[in-house]
Amino acid sequence: MASTPRIVRAAAIQIAPDFERPDGTLDRVCSAIDEAAAKGAQIAVFPETFVPYYPYFSFVLPPVLQGAPHLQLVERAVVVPGPVTQAVAERARARHMVVVLGVNERDHGSLYNTQLVFDADGTLALKRRKITPTYHERMVWGMGDGAGLKVVDTAVGRVGALACWEHYNPLARYALMAQHEEIHCAQFPGSLVGPIFAEQMEVTIRHHALESGCFVVNATGWLTDEQIRSVTPDANLQKALRGGCHTAIVSPEGKHLAPPLTEGEGMVIADLDMALIAKRKRMMDSVGHYARPELLSLAINDRPAETTVPMHRTQPHSIDSIDPRSPDHDHHHHDLDHAARQPATDDRAAVLRVAAG
Repeated sequence: MASTPRIVRAAAIQIAPDFERPDGTLDRVCSAIDEAAAKGAQIAVFPETFVPYYPYFSFVLPPVLQGAPHLQLVERAVVVPGPVTQAVAERARARHMVVVLGVNERDHGSLYNTQLVFDADGTLALKRRKITPTYHERMVWGMGDGAGLKVVDTAVGRVGALACWEHYNPLARYALMAQHEEIHCAQFPGSLVGPIFAEQMEVTIRHHALESGCFVVNATGWLTDEQIRSVTPDANLQKALRGGCHTAIVSPEGKHLAPPLTEGEGMVIADLDMALIAKRKRMMDSVGHYARPELLSLAINDRPAETTVPMHRTQPHSIDSIDPRSPDHDHHHHDLDHAARQPATDDRAAVLRVAAG
């Protein structure tokens, strides 16, 4: 007996942020969730660091001129959890929709490029930070860690996410592939670099869909001419804030499921036939029958980065301190034997976890 077809309607959203009002972009997010819900969407993906806005200033301004816009971004950045996450969670729950939102996260004195996945019941299912900010972004954001390289079960299936040029890190992508993601949510800033950025983006997301055997829902942002002029009055530099938009939805076979959106605001809506995942992986499952974990595997440090570690976690137990009559004695010997067989690692690093196979 054939299984019942499972169809998920997805929305990739391309809209402009609000540079003027501190809560303006959040209002735009909530309105877009409502609009996507009216179109029947069950998952909506927003652009990279969309709330309050991507730091476009860092791409065109020299460091000496970035102080004021950087401080404003800090003031408007999102605390997780906080009022912004509560508002989005409530809207996701009201519309019974999975929402993937990019934010500038403020953690005390630092900002991070953070991706948030809200499940359809409003639960914050995942918070992850971009592992390495790209080029100019290093002036704005701190580095993330491997703790966020996770795929989460949601109302629409297994969802993973990466931001922008993280898609050029094949091991980061493989970490999600090995967890059998079904819907990959990609986020890029949009309105940046020029047409070549959009062309490269298309190659990247279509390749990931093929290689992972999953759907890719990609969202990029958009800037109006007025917003571009507000970032820089230099006409030559303004050229660097145009193009680079490619909001799209791609199937596991690498096909566009709707025409991509490369200019202006709007949504790309498509139905994802989840049966296509098995159809693709029947021929090529890169983390299953097509993998060779005994030859090639991935080790992940998935412990959250910490600036302090309690002393008791850094002190190795002496074998002499274990009472041989204790039930822990044999277990401790096993741990020491196992550790002796492992390659030397930095004491500050987590135990490596093999993610292949």
